[in-house]
Amino acid sequence: MNTFAALDLHISIAAQELFKIGSFPVTNAMLTGLAGLVITVAILFYVAGKVKKGRYNRFVGLVQWVFEGLLKSIHDIIPDQKLARKITPLAVTIFFFVLISYWLSVLPGLETVMYNGVPILRSLTADLNFTLGLALITVVVVQIYAIKQLGIIGNAGRYFRNPIKDPIGAFEGVLELIGEVSRGTALALRLFGNAFAGEVLLIVIAALTSYFATVALPFFMGFELFIGFIQAYVFFVLTLIFTSLAVSHHGDSNHDHSPAPKSKKAKSVG
Repeated sequence: MNTFAALDLHISIAAQELFKIGSFPVTNAMLTGLAGLVITVAILFYVAGKVKKGRYNRFVGLVQWVFEGLLKSIHDIIPDQKLARKITPLAVTIFFFVLISYWLSVLPGLETVMYNGVPILRSLTADLNFTLGLALITVVVVQIYAIKQLGIIGNAGRYFRNPIKDPIGAFEGVLELIGEVSRGTALALRLFGNAFAGEVLLIVIAALTSYFATVALPFFMGFELFIGFIQAYVFFVLTLIFTSLAVSHHGDSNHDHSPAPKSKKAKSVG
């Protein structure tokens, strides 16, 4: 405990303001997010250009391998090929952007460059504003696809049913509505919690190991790179699952349970 007290670590949960553009505050997480966006777009355009020209290298092959794996996951989770093609740009972009943004937090010395006593760079995925915003975009897009697939009335019917005629269905609708809110919240908090915990872990390990940080940190950095991949893939998969659940027809409650008409008896061949 004395060792931790002597470290005098200052860890801020919220992103810290660097300067203002008019009345708009610019935080360190925004700068890192901008860098992550530029890197993500540059990588994807570079790989796309190489593939079009038929020029392959190990890096292009790696990105293409990951992309093909993501496409396979999309088609496995969403059987409707038309819908799968529509959701692919959003889901794949989320995966690569979250992955790059998370990995930027693993860079050594991310918190050491200061401006007015505030670190210039901070992982975007460790900013709750970003994870909440990304989850909100996902939830809204899922609802848009659900409306296109089921219609406004059909989509609303997943949440609101006549409590007199169908009390069980009405209760299920309330649970479904609560589930939509909890899904978005879970998406945001899961990514934020893992990214923030990873940053804190690396800072604490670096402070505790002091001169031996160059030996100890690479192991933890490798672990965080793996966690970043897992978190990006989890966000990607959950986006697909939520979309699949939203557009699926809840036909069990809409089936006509009246007995089917009996078919005419075939004449026997004597």
